[in-house]
Amino acid sequence: MKIDLEGKLAIVSGSTAGIGLGISKALAESGATVVVIGRQASKVEEALASIRQSVPQAQLRGLTADLGTAQGAQQLFAAEPRADILVNNLGIYEAVDFFDTPDSEWTRFYEVNVISGVRLSRHYVPDMVKQGWGRVIFLSSESGIAIPADMLNYGVTKSANLAVSHGLAKRLAGTGVTVNSILPGPTLTDGVEQMLASAVAQSGRSVREEADDFVRKARPTSIIQRVADVEEVANLVAYIASPLSSATTGAALRVDGGVVDSLAI
Repeated sequence: MKIDLEGKLAIVSGSTAGIGLGISKALAESGATVVVIGRQASKVEEALASIRQSVPQAQLRGLTADLGTAQGAQQLFAAEPRADILVNNLGIYEAVDFFDTPDSEWTRFYEVNVISGVRLSRHYVPDMVKQGWGRVIFLSSESGIAIPADMLNYGVTKSANLAVSHGLAKRLAGTGVTVNSILPGPTLTDGVEQMLASAVAQSGRSVREEADDFVRKARPTSIIQRVADVEEVANLVAYIASPLSSATTGAALRVDGGVVDSLAI
């Protein structure tokens, strides 16, 4: 089995770090031309350099825009009017108590985590339908099923990703365009490394050791009993973005290490 995305144009939102960067690398390695997008020009350039270091033959384009806003989305549409693969990865998270979360934060999380993907899908999907092929992928989370008590607003937005993805898949029935959600669990991203920095300093253990310990304590239902690597999430996305996944649509695909304790989603 070979994942071949030669000739495909992929847009990955929030792709300068973490899972988004890993997805961009995986798609570029599979032959796609990848558009890397972030809010800071320096971060975009760093991401492009990082991908080229891993994938010297990568076909890449970079764009600086805030896709959490309508203005930023319009910047993207002007620069890249069409796409074959759309990965709605952009997202923010923060541990905050429900009673300390004002309306403005609920609105901000919804705009970035949900509406950004709605805007991009609304723009790019009609052209995919015309050509009879396309892939739309939403990055949800296991938190969209098992809502975390300390991140209710985040969990709610990730549940919304699942709803939009499933509904859009049904709306596009028979068109050749598939829509799916990916549900990562605890993953060793740079954001997680920052979150664990103080614990690492106190324990003297490596980041991975601290992250694995966090999973065992905070996500005891994990079957793999460790944090996932970014590449493990990106590999699933690359497959779903490929022609090989043509019979998979409307699905919520878990790469959560078994954190969600259920037979189905």
